[in-house]
Amino acid sequence: MLIILVVVLLLFGSAKLPQLARSIGRSARILKTETKGLHDDDAPPAPPLPPGPREQAALLRQEAARLESEAQRTRNL
Repeated sequence: MLIILVVVLLLFGSAKLPQLARSIGRSARILKTETKGLHDDDAPPAPPLPPGPREQAALLRQEAARLESEAQRTRNL
């Protein structure tokens, strides 16, 4: 391990080592985030929640209005 550190120090110099470590850390963080995102994509989506009372009432009002307008059209024919 010491030999590898000496070789890296000779190749990059002491001034470049902090920048090199920082860039490796950023790359590792990005890789970790992306792989976590891939695992999240594999999870099945949650089933949709059933409509609450207000949403059901709104849907019923829309359906009633549609039926009323349809009934008026058939009366006018």
